[in-house]
Amino acid sequence: MTLWVPGEAGGEAQKRHAPATLRNRDAVLTILREALPPVGLVLEVASGSGEHAIHFAAALPALEWQPSDPDPAALASIAAWRAEAGLPNVRAPILLDAAGDWLIDRADAILCINMVHISSWNATVGLFMQGARLLQKDAPLILYGPYFRKDHPTAPSNLAFDESLRARNADWGIRWLEDITELAEGQGFDLEAVHEMPANNLTLVYRRV
Repeated sequence: MTLWVPGEAGGEAQKRHAPATLRNRDAVLTILREALPPVGLVLEVASGSGEHAIHFAAALPALEWQPSDPDPAALASIAAWRAEAGLPNVRAPILLDAAGDWLIDRADAILCINMVHISSWNATVGLFMQGARLLQKDAPLILYGPYFRKDHPTAPSNLAFDESLRARNADWGIRWLEDITELAEGQGFDLEAVHEMPANNLTLVYRRV
């Protein structure tokens, strides 16, 4: 499973490319246009290569974007994409481990793409715990990725993907929507919407209550 590929030699060396970004970014952006506030600071948790942050910030110039990641290689990639784009509404990336302490004191929205299934459950717990600390009433916490759902058929590709994830790391794996929603409700969030996305993925929009 390739999450990203290195950039070319020379000035491109630090930039990573996540092939899935090109396939999902516009579908996700359609949801973000409706779910995000018109202005404010969006904290993106687990920004990965940084390509999503640049695409969304360019399309939503009234919002300020704060990318983050726990991986130094990802932070270097985000910084390289940011430097190339030169967008005034993208902050320098910050080191942030979803399962640890967050050195940020405010946000108007949180976005997390393709992290929940390739991290420990503690990272998802931290996401909602810290989200409850940062977000005000009605602020969104938005997740994108593959999820299992009770009373919904599971695509064979997602079953195979889940098996491959667990073979790589026993703490990884596709999560159940119902488990995430139970966690979210315990931290003061309601599930507002479940959006069907391409390639058997979902976008989940939670709101702080």
